[in-house]
Amino acid sequence: MTALARPTNGRMIGGVCAALARRFGISATTMRVIFVLSCLLPGPQFVLYIALWFLLPSEKHADKAHTAW
Repeated sequence: MTALARPTNGRMIGGVCAALARRFGISATTMRVIFVLSCLLPGPQFVLYIALWFLLPSEKHADKAHTAW
């Protein structure tokens, strides 16, 4: 598994689905379909997406932070 960071390439809105797909080793399209289907169920999916958008570092910022250690 790779580090959880929003990629700079291949993202549509915020890169959250692309980051999760890369982390779990599935395609970004599959993760996006899973997210859209999960929105049909009750729950805080949109709130979680927005929270992850702000909490997950961008790939370029994550590389800088990783090399600083």
